[in-house]
Amino acid sequence: MNLKNYIKAIVFILLLANASLAYSQNSSISNNAQISVLTCGSGDELYSTFGHSAIRVWDPVTRTDKVYNYGIFDFNAPNFYLNFVKGKLLFKVNKQDFSRFLYEYQYEKRWVKEQVLNLNTEQKQQLFNYLEKNVKPENRDYLYDYLYNNCATKIIEVLNISIGKDITFNEDHLEKNFTFRELLDQKLKTNTWSSFGIDLALGSKIDKQATILQHTFLPDYVWSQLNNSTIKNAPLVLSNRTILKEHKKVNSINFLGTPMFWSFLLLAFVAFITYTDYKNQLWSKWIDAFLFFVTGLIGLILTLLWFATDHTATANNFNLLWAMPVNLVALLLLFNKQNKKAKLHIYSIISLILLLVVPVVQLTGVQKFHPAFIPILLSLAIRYAFIWQKAK
Repeated sequence: MNLKNYIKAIVFILLLANASLAYSQNSSISNNAQISVLTCGSGDELYSTFGHSAIRVWDPVTRTDKVYNYGIFDFNAPNFYLNFVKGKLLFKVNKQDFSRFLYEYQYEKRWVKEQVLNLNTEQKQQLFNYLEKNVKPENRDYLYDYLYNNCATKIIEVLNISIGKDITFNEDHLEKNFTFRELLDQKLKTNTWSSFGIDLALGSKIDKQATILQHTFLPDYVWSQLNNSTIKNAPLVLSNRTILKEHKKVNSINFLGTPMFWSFLLLAFVAFITYTDYKNQLWSKWIDAFLFFVTGLIGLILTLLWFATDHTATANNFNLLWAMPVNLVALLLLFNKQNKKAKLHIYSIISLILLLVVPVVQLTGVQKFHPAFIPILLSLAIRYAFIWQKAK
């Protein structure tokens, strides 16, 4: 080997050794490293209402302070909104500096709490190796589900897969098991469009009682679950601390912009029109056309969410008892020049019977309905009864 080739070989070996060393440094943590779970408070936007969870790795020896965040999504991704509607939305895990992660919550005035995990060196390395493998481009995407596969449920999953054989998730810290809908309601104000929309779109699947571990789709319950878990008979959580304090928010709600106001306004308007019609022997078909069109369109959307998407929570939706897609067909009967009164008469009777089933579904606990639905149901009942009287 001549001198030139010999130097090339030395340089190649040095570069290879340096790369191996860098890989070794990036894929291992020191004995002094701490791995913790971060729990973050609610934000103002709907997607942040339920809080957030992430995993932090801090190593003073290697000067590493990273957050592994399973709550990343991209609005600019191809077909983002279509995939969201279809239940095929991809979320991903990414790794970012803790300081950058914390800045976002400082800016949004949201609290952040930390639970340092009671792990030995081997357990830390196993967990760290899993996170590093998971954050690679070929592994980082996952199919998001807001009840069963989100940023919070991922915390329990990651711990289970990496060091689960040593962990016991005890289930005796909750006095009551809630349904999924009750858990969602804990984070939502009742008289808001967010609560209204969730109760409209999500079916009876979320009215079943959640197991203790299923409660952890909400970050607050990840926090309480970890505090009640053990690792080889020792507490899983070594210490708790508050990184960012809670900022008390005064969120005043303008009643004029709430679903309760608008649904009662609809009821008053329908009652007035119906009274006027009855008194003057009229039939304001335009109000019936409006109700048929709106409820029929809502019913069509709910049907598609149930049968044409992969959303698990939109199935078995008993809101279809009042928001019926066939109302779009009944709309045609109103203005058909042929004598269709007999069909409208029968249709109004069937519709009234279905409306009577709604409170039965509510009282038996099969599905909970939003309080703002009551004036809407009464509005429909008034007009169905009027149509029955007019078309008989």
